[in-house]
Amino acid sequence: MNRFCNKIAVVTGAGSGIGAACAVALVKCGMIVKGLGRREHKLKSVKESLPSDLRSNFHPVSCDVTKEEQVIELFDNINKDHGGVHVLVNSAGTYKPEHLLTSKGNTADILKTLETNVMGVVYCTREAFHSMKDRKIEGHVVNINSISGHHVYYLQGFTMNIYPPTKFALTAMTETYRQEFSNADTNIKVTSISPGLTDTEIVTEDFKLLPILKAEDVADAALYCLSTPPHVQIHELVIQPLRQTY
Repeated sequence: MNRFCNKIAVVTGAGSGIGAACAVALVKCGMIVKGLGRREHKLKSVKESLPSDLRSNFHPVSCDVTKEEQVIELFDNINKDHGGVHVLVNSAGTYKPEHLLTSKGNTADILKTLETNVMGVVYCTREAFHSMKDRKIEGHVVNINSISGHHVYYLQGFTMNIYPPTKFALTAMTETYRQEFSNADTNIKVTSISPGLTDTEIVTEDFKLLPILKAEDVADAALYCLSTPPHVQIHELVIQPLRQTY
């Protein structure tokens, strides 16, 4: 991680869960983190949770990653004020517990999930890539995926609806990015991290009784991937709680 010390990291969904844990971990490793989120009070809480001498290295940024113009403006400002970004962690995600077959009324929730889980990654990765490529640096993009991006799990009385398709898309997108980064003659890495059940806001209390990861466990996995030597790329990392049965 030494090569990233005092460099800029952008973390989406940094107000809670895995995004917050990744932002805190990167700050503690010496990076300057732009933490993106829609809820400013959550971002401020993350900043206050840091040791006082590190708080200045976490910059809360109100940004909705589903809004392309906001993402473009953010990266333009980073390029102008800080010279560009070195690390992007795509952690923003959403899930709405409705069936795809629900009669009417759920279209907005389905679109919001698609826009956040897929298009938010598209917008942020595109802007981060050009920031890295233009400066010819060895940057790294980390996509927080899910085991639901590899298997569709059916649990009685529980539906994942459009969530697994968005994560399957992220699995395919990560491979597409790997090929495009290489074909563009860059040394930019991309990694997909697919956690099993993780204790975040989108997990209901009933599921928290099952074997479950902490958000910090996923952040540790992200740090491991970022700390690999320049010639090593971890393309896909699956991390699950011990004794998860599905």
